[in-house]
Amino acid sequence: MKKNVGSLDRILRILIGAALIAATLTHHLPWWGWIGIVPLLTGLIGWCPAYLPFGIKTCKSN
Repeated sequence: MKKNVGSLDRILRILIGAALIAATLTHHLPWWGWIGIVPLLTGLIGWCPAYLPFGIKTCKSN
């Protein structure tokens, strides 16, 4: 897996994912807030499978 998620993209994914999970844990969002796991993980590993079919790459290296 080559990284395809850039720095700003990663930061935003991690923040949004963590916020969704935190809001779900504090009962501000219903069960669907667990979808925050997806952007959190893709931000942490730096690779997004949804970018592949479209050839999107927000990182400068590779």
